[in-house]
Amino acid sequence: MDAASFYKYKEKRLKGEGKARALAITEIPRRRKKQNPFIMGAEALPRNGDAAPVAASSHPLILGLQPAALIDHVARVDWSLLHKSPVTGGSIPVAIQDLQQILGEVKTHMLTSPGETSPMLTIAGGSVANTIRGLSANFGVSCGIIGAYGDDEEGQLFASNMGFSGVNISKLRRKKGPTGQCVCLVDALGNRTMRPCLSSAVKVQADELTKEDFKGSKWLVIRYGKFNIEVIQEAIQIAKQEGLYVSLDLASFEMVRDFRPPLLQLLESGDIDLCFANEDEAMELLGGEQNTDPEAPLQFLAEHCKWAVVTLGRNGCIAKHGKETVRVPATGEAKAVDATGAGDLFASGFLYGLVKELSLEECCKIGACSGGSVVRSLGGEVTPENRKWMYKQMQIKGLPVPDIRN
Repeated sequence: MDAASFYKYKEKRLKGEGKARALAITEIPRRRKKQNPFIMGAEALPRNGDAAPVAASSHPLILGLQPAALIDHVARVDWSLLHKSPVTGGSIPVAIQDLQQILGEVKTHMLTSPGETSPMLTIAGGSVANTIRGLSANFGVSCGIIGAYGDDEEGQLFASNMGFSGVNISKLRRKKGPTGQCVCLVDALGNRTMRPCLSSAVKVQADELTKEDFKGSKWLVIRYGKFNIEVIQEAIQIAKQEGLYVSLDLASFEMVRDFRPPLLQLLESGDIDLCFANEDEAMELLGGEQNTDPEAPLQFLAEHCKWAVVTLGRNGCIAKHGKETVRVPATGEAKAVDATGAGDLFASGFLYGLVKELSLEECCKIGACSGGSVVRSLGGEVTPENRKWMYKQMQIKGLPVPDIRN
């Protein structure tokens, strides 16, 4: 699927959801052709094994490393489908045959809302992709992504979606093979059951990274993953040589619990400048101690990172930088339809605050507004309506609203 087809796909999906939203989507490419050093669109997609042609600027302010591109299939489903699975909730890898079977069953179990024409959302996914796309589309920050996608329809969709959102995809490699996919089943309460298929997905390797990939950028955003540890370590090493700050997300409590020693080694290296953890991940970091106040893991993270953040769901977040510790409540009026991307978009807002050199408390507040905006609809991408909601919340709190019009 090329970029033009993707735009038509988006317009078709948005049909019936309001003329304003459709116009907001289709008009973005025209606006972004104007000279703007913080926004870069996608040019022609790369050939097999090559990086894409360089866009207007080859040095994004913030880079995201997502070794394997991922397509999310997000749908709200009834309990009868979820009960067919021996385990509800969490993230359990599946084979491609199982993923296709689940997608087939989803069609007869989807929950729909009045006026909703497409209850399933198929979109570029992955924690880092969500964060980078959020920074670009919602905050106008110059961003790029490093990784690889397959020579299939899902790979084309991933590259088109990221480029359409203003992300520089010049550092994405197109490779022969399949693109990763994940089915995300959301129940009526907004809880998620995720089934990723990544075992055969193409991904960028450690020896493919070069200094040129990182030159001129200021931040590298990564997500912890034991199976990507070699490329993560290589990326961090090059990033540090090039003078970048490194932001690390702890991924999941299962990942922290099952692969804690290499994670601790990574944190204790002193190469991680900013670390995000949710409450469950933070507790697992200290060995799964029960009834531990989140300040304990926060303090541990702060001993090794310049900025440490523990998100607490509906209770907001707690963060520490140097001797300063702040607690910030969650943004009110955020109706949770789907929690997909909540932490990823919190990171977008927090990083935007750091780029703008705001206070620790202001960074957390913008993160809360950003995370609160994405849970109001399906998937890890903020809709135009929810973006407006986020800006309104930021204005109410006296926070600087990005000077972009999308």
